[in-house]
Order: sequence, then structure tokens, then C-alpha cells
Amino acid sequence: MAVILALDQGTTSSRAIVFDQDGTVAGFDQRELTQRFPRPGWVAHDPDEIWESQLATARGALRNARVSAADVAAVGIANQRETTILWDRATGKPVHDAIVWQDRRTASACEALRGDAELARLVRERTGLLIDPYFSAPKIAWLLDEIDGLRARAERGEIAFGTVDSWLVWNLTGRRRHVTDVTNASRTLLFDIRSLRWSDELLAAFRIPGALLPEVLPSTAAFGTTLPELLGAALPITGIAGDQQAALAGQAGFVPGIAKNTYGTGSFVVLNTGERIVRSTHGLLSTIAFAFEPGRATYALEGSIFSTGAAVQWLRDGLGIVERAADVERLARTVEDSGDCWFVPAFTGLGAPYWDPHARAALIGITRGTTRAHVARAVLDSMALQTADVIAAMERDAAVRLAELRVDGGASANDLAMQLQADVLGVPVVRPAVLETTALGAAYLAGLQAGLWHDVDAVARHWREESRFTPALEPARRDAALRRWHDAVARSRRWASGSAG
Repeated sequence: MAVILALDQGTTSSRAIVFDQDGTVAGFDQRELTQRFPRPGWVAHDPDEIWESQLATARGALRNARVSAADVAAVGIANQRETTILWDRATGKPVHDAIVWQDRRTASACEALRGDAELARLVRERTGLLIDPYFSAPKIAWLLDEIDGLRARAERGEIAFGTVDSWLVWNLTGRRRHVTDVTNASRTLLFDIRSLRWSDELLAAFRIPGALLPEVLPSTAAFGTTLPELLGAALPITGIAGDQQAALAGQAGFVPGIAKNTYGTGSFVVLNTGERIVRSTHGLLSTIAFAFEPGRATYALEGSIFSTGAAVQWLRDGLGIVERAADVERLARTVEDSGDCWFVPAFTGLGAPYWDPHARAALIGITRGTTRAHVARAVLDSMALQTADVIAAMERDAAVRLAELRVDGGASANDLAMQLQADVLGVPVVRPAVLETTALGAAYLAGLQAGLWHDVDAVARHWREESRFTPALEPARRDAALRRWHDAVARSRRWASGSAG
């Protein structure tokens, strides 16, 4: 039986999974990725480590699945989005660390750009996004301005820009292909999501040479072929999507109205809006969900939450409250609630619906009776409450009421967290049988192009529900918790700017 090799390059690790044609995991491998924090609010990765760790996991997954490269029908890629890499086309060497999507070093520059009302309007109209350090364009501009001679080299065509998918394909194909897909392009602030082309106006506004940019293809396409010596054979790369769009595909979210939330380093709520671009007035993003053919796309509304799983990592690595991330649920269950302790995980600012790069994490309501269990419970509460804010904005923008929320990612395995999520949303939370939905989505996209599945309906038939969490909190208590949460959020706002409140 033919299999698909899915590469899932995330913020904290590189993973690879081999899936069979039933969407079942046949082999898996993972390596943690070193996190660099050069200054407060800055986050960086080593591009070479990204590549080397991803290649190692690809080999490991094939080995663990006990299959050879000859059994692989295609390769799919899902990747951390917005993270920005520039490299020398001649040598293939990166010119700087990768600037990670979480990085806030361009906050002041973005604030100045937002002062240009016409530019802000143009960005919103063309890209569906807003001017924020989260996206790639300000990161590219920072690199071009900070590294001596780099702008001139970029204008001469000597330098390439890519999000992580482009960097992986460049290396997998032996520097033969400089490409990306529409979902990753749509996260740069440089891509017109209606015309599905790079925008000359936005390139000029951000002072970015067009010679840097990769070719943009649909999410299912012929992206290139791997060098035979890397994985044992020349394998076609036929599917690429940013990790959140890939997760939507993995959740069989191919029709309008389906919403999913992925709990990773951050959390990302994505609602399929079909071929209609829904323009948000409540702090959300309009983006591309996926594209199966040139010139035509499926769109989505997205709420990007910067820190959820990162808060659990902080409990483990920063405070030493738990030894393993999996211990958080057990600890949090030892108390009935957080004891009126509230945690706002704005380590690198707040994303949707607030978009405050100057917010900082806050732990509020501590008394002498507060224990580490209360803090652990407050962290789990914060994951659910941030998602509730995004869902409320999403329902207002799209004029829909969600029937359920499909969930995936590491923290979705936490039963307490998922019950808390259902309680604050007031709708069922549904966990699928396969939690590896990001990698599975990349596999589905690659398999569609490779002919393993005839259409998205065939893919959707593989989706299975594993658990359903039904709301059990009275509406009055839910409303009271949301009011208290919003009070805590307000106290964390604009802290790094020196003018809280």
C-alpha cells in the first residue's frame, strides 16, 4: 500500500509522520527545536537546525514505519507560518537567524506604519490582515535594514526570502525550487488574497524587492522532487499548507461553517467561509484556507492566539511547577477552580481580537491561599477563555452560531482543558480520533494531488470523532467568568509601552 510522508515543522519541534491511505499513523519521529530569545520580546530559530532536524525526522519516520522510500507516493509539508528566513541563493546559507512569528522586535515600526491610515486600509483590503509584527513583511524589512549591504544584494536578486515551507523545499530539491503555496503567501502582508498574486503596491510600501519572493502555487501542486540521496528516492512534493490551514484540512473542514481550534504553542481558530472573503470588524483575520487549482481559493476567518501551550511550557521550564507538560491536568484537578486567580499569557503580546504587541503576561488575584494547583488551573482557564473571545468575534463577523468546535493539537488531549473549553463556549467540543491533524492535513493535500484520494469528499469520510465534551456550566457563571477574565486582560494591556490601562 502506498503511503504519504508528512513533514510538520512547528515552532517548538520538527516532526514527521507516515500515513497510510486510511489516514492512520504508520510511523512517527520528532525532535525538539532550540528556542532563542536574544532580547525581551525577540524569538529566533537557527534555519540550519530547522532543516537538519526536519530531515532527520523524515528519515526516522520512514524507519519507524518500516517502509522504504519506494512505498512513498508523495510528500506533504505543514509549517509554522510567518517565520521569516533570508538566504544566499548561491551558497544556500541563511544570512541571519529565522525571525519567528512570535517575535515582537518590529512593534515600534509597525506602530508607525499603522499611523498611515491609507496604508492600513490598503493592507486590510489586499491581504485580509493588519499591520503587526506577527507577519513576515516587517521582519523582512528589519533584516534588509539591519544587515549591511543586504538590501542591495536583495535588489540584485542574490537573496531569497521564504517562510519555512520555502526553506524546506529549497533544501529538499537541492536548491532547484524556490516556491511557496497560497496559504503561506497570504501570511506575509505582501499577497493579494483576491487576485492570488504578490502586490506591487505592498512591496513598495514595505520597501521589499520583488526579486526576493518565491513562486506561489496552489496548496495541491507539483512543488518539486526531493534529491534521491536525502530519503532514498526522488519523491514528489505535492502538498503544502501553513500549519493552521493544514489542520483545518486534517479536520475535514472543507465546507463552509466548519471551525477548528489547534492548541499548540499558540492556538488558532479557523472557520471555513467558502469562496467568500469575510471582512472582520472584530479583530479577526481574513485569510486563505487552501486552494486546489490556480486562480481559485477557499477562504477562512482566523483568530490567532499567541500563547496557550507556551504557557504550559512556562509552568514546566520557567517555574518548575510540573516536570512534564502532561502533569498539568493532574495538578489542576486537585482544586475545584482557580481560586479567583487569573492568568493572561501575553508573553509576546496579545493576538486576536486585541492585537496589542505591548501587552505582557499577568498573574492576578494571588493570595496567601494561592497554590501551584490554582496557577495550573488558571493557565488551563486562560486557554479556554482566549478561545472564547475569538469565537465570539468570529460569530459576530460571520453572522453564524457554531454548532460545535473541532479541536486538535497537543493540549486537546487534556480532558479537563477541553471540558473547560466547552463550558465557556456553551457548545460541544469535539476531539477527533487522530489528533495529528496538522500533519494529516498536509498528507491529505499531498495525496489529493498524487491521486490517492479522488476528491475532498473521499478525504472527509476518514474523519472520526473520538470524544465529545458537552457544556456543563450555568450561563450565569460562564458570563461572570468572562467578565472577570476581561478585567484581567485589561490590566495586562500596553504594559511594555509604559502606559498600562
